[in-house]
Amino acid sequence: MSGRPPARELPPPTIRTKDGWHCLHAYFQVQPGRHEIDRDRLLAALNPEAEHAPQRLQTFAVTGHRADLGVMTMDPDPLRLDAVLQEVRAAAGQALRPSYSFVSISEVSEYVPTVEQFAERLKREGMGEDSPGYKARVAGYEKRLPAMNVQRLTPEFPAMPAHCFYPMNKIRDPHANWYTLPFSKRSELMAEHATSGIKFAGRVSQLITASTGFDDWEWGVTLWARSPEDVKEIVYTMRFDAASANYAEFGPFYVGYVMPAEECLKHVRL
Repeated sequence: MSGRPPARELPPPTIRTKDGWHCLHAYFQVQPGRHEIDRDRLLAALNPEAEHAPQRLQTFAVTGHRADLGVMTMDPDPLRLDAVLQEVRAAAGQALRPSYSFVSISEVSEYVPTVEQFAERLKREGMGEDSPGYKARVAGYEKRLPAMNVQRLTPEFPAMPAHCFYPMNKIRDPHANWYTLPFSKRSELMAEHATSGIKFAGRVSQLITASTGFDDWEWGVTLWARSPEDVKEIVYTMRFDAASANYAEFGPFYVGYVMPAEECLKHVRL
């Protein structure tokens, strides 16, 4: 008999957010050659229905040379997300090499207007406070806002096959410094930007997560789309908005196709 103490289950971590969820995008490259993997353990680590799985877990096959396999996870506990990566590492051994990751957290942006701010915007656009149209739009926004904020903080992953992720910053160029603009101007520019995105409702679903203090970029943008062309079209269209054309800096784009873990492993020949 060895003197090793019996294994014991560790208590659950207690590092949790107050409002939003931690988010982790992780990408892996399949390494050439024959490598032994614990396939059952790897599939268990990537199973969104497993007992200790994060609140959200999605796998996708990635196109291009940057990565082969992608994983997106979200949970109130950041260590639960890291545990997925540790299990993948342990199960895959040398067969999968981490190639990129992005750490962020969900939030309700400061540019999402309150009901009062939305009402003031309608007035500035020329709608009379006593008009039926004004009252209907304010009432409609007040009804939709709580559900929209829940989706921003604790989002459901949509059932769409195309997946795209990229990080971004707002630039600090001396001639176009986003952070020297007054809040009212920034809000105006972001409202224009949001209007462009609304045109893609039903075709594209977007999640913005904040990464200031967590990663090298300030935000992460995740897009799910019904087709790859929809990804191309929304990114192209929204780049003409002043908020992007004058003030945005984009990082690398990772495009993939959502599949269950077992199909992903077959696709990447593991």
